[in-house]
Order: sequence, then structure tokens, then C-alpha cells
Amino acid sequence: MPVYTQHAPDPHTWYSLAAQAERSAGVVSSHPAMSSCSRVALVTGANKGVGFAIARALCRLFSGDVVLTARDEARGRAAVQQLQDEGLSPRFHQLDITDLQSIRALRDFLLREYGGLDVLVNNAAIYMENPKVVDTMPFHIKAEVTMNTNFHGTRDVCTELLPLMRPGGRVVNVSSLMCLRALKSCSPELQHKFRSETITEEELVGLMKKFVEDTKKGVHKKEGWPDTAYGVTKIGVTVLSRIQARNLSEQRGGDKILLNACCPGWVRTDMGGPNATKSPEEGAETPVYLALLPPDAEGPHGQFVVDKKVEQW
Repeated sequence: MPVYTQHAPDPHTWYSLAAQAERSAGVVSSHPAMSSCSRVALVTGANKGVGFAIARALCRLFSGDVVLTARDEARGRAAVQQLQDEGLSPRFHQLDITDLQSIRALRDFLLREYGGLDVLVNNAAIYMENPKVVDTMPFHIKAEVTMNTNFHGTRDVCTELLPLMRPGGRVVNVSSLMCLRALKSCSPELQHKFRSETITEEELVGLMKKFVEDTKKGVHKKEGWPDTAYGVTKIGVTVLSRIQARNLSEQRGGDKILLNACCPGWVRTDMGGPNATKSPEEGAETPVYLALLPPDAEGPHGQFVVDKKVEQW
């Protein structure tokens, strides 16, 4: 599986990129169209677990359309049917976050149907560290596959969809408390880099690539990395969120877009297992809280949020 290394656009170019994307999608002008289009919320990885619970809650609470996405179309449509049976009205669009063509097809759909985006919840992720399932897989393979989805895939979705965010938009990147544990297990040098207020997206991508390369060489522990690929990818998602929020504040501060990372908690899902302490509905509470922050809210922004409270990074 290839590692996607596409750079995110400089925030200075966000508007022009959005306009260019709209033209390619057949949208003449986003800004008049945006104000007249329905509001729309999008949830990735929403066919089961926390993502499904987030989509269900947004269908009930968000004033606008909710688009549920899933990599597997049949499973995604089955999830939509289940919500429709409950009297809700989500829409479905296929999305594989490791496939740029799939991401761009979704982008074009949003531009064509809505002219923009109001809420983005990046929930799609994989976890390959359950020894009962993948114990025979070499660690460097787990590291590369997990990184491709959890970090590079999430970043690529943001690269394509953040330019579509309308004023007052909300972006939620679902991370994990495992990133805090992983961060504390990093070398002091790596911790300093990940906690930096000035780290750039390019520098972060370089660090994520280095982790994978170090695992391939069998030197990741020597180089100061923890022994958890999932934890490192979620460090990446959390730091990426801090960078993206900083860029939004600098370049689109007047638009009052709020972007945060969060942890749903330990949830009873395929990923969390049957002994976890929270139901999927309880796990959805913090992501939904951040997705529905009121229009006059000034924060949180660029934070890591757990149980609706900001955690110190």
C-alpha cells in the first residue's frame, strides 16, 4: 500500500483551490451558491461503531443533511438503511480515505450538491494491534498500513475538504488517548517536536514518514519511538489538528471555523472490544459536542478534547 505524500495546500491558496475545484465540478461560483445551499455534515468511517453513532446523533441534532461515508458501499448503504428504519434521513457516499480519487469524487459531490461543507468529522481509522487478530504480521507492515490510513488518509481528506468549509464550520478529527500515552513514551527530543507551537505540516509529515522507515530498519525504539503504530498515528492526527487550527486562525480567522481533535474514550466496538467502558453512543458524545459547537463559540479550537474537556498536550 503506497504512502500518500501529497502536501496540504498553503492556507493562502485555500480559496483559489476551492474555486478551482468548483469549476472542475461544474459549480460556477461557490460563494453565492454556498449561502443558498442546504447545510451539510459529513462523517467518515460511519458504517459502524462510533462513526455510526456520530452519524445517528447528527441526523437527530444537526440542522441540515448528514452524509454517511464508508469504504465498503454495501455496508455503508446497509447503515443508511438502518438509520432510515429509525425514521432518520442520512445520505450515503462511498469514501476510501486511502484513495485520492475516492476523496476527490466526494469533494466534487459536496460541491455539486451543496457548494460547500459545514461539519466534517474525520472518524475513519484502523487498529491492527490486537494480537488475537494480526499477531503474525511484522510490526513494520502494521506501522505502514496504519499510518497510510490513520494519518495520511485523514490528512488527504483535510487537504481536499478543508477548502470547502463554510464560515462557522466545525471540524472534528477523532484521535485517541493512546496518543498521550505514546507521546509520553517518545524520547524527550520527539516530545519537544510534537509539542512545538510552530511545527509545520511538512515537518510533521516528515516525522511520520521517519517512524515508518525506522520500523522497517528495526531501529524505531533506538530512535526514540514507542512500540505502538496506532499511538504514533494518533499523535500525528492530534498534532495535525493543532497545525490546521493555527492555519485557520491565521488565514480565515473571521470565518470562525473551529477545528479540534478528540478521544471518544474506550468504546465497545470492533476496535475497542467487548469489555470497553463506553457504548458507541457514549463514545459519540464528545465528537458530536465539538461538531455542534454553537455559532457564537470561540473555542475550543486546536485542542485535544476528552469527555468534553480540554486535555493538556
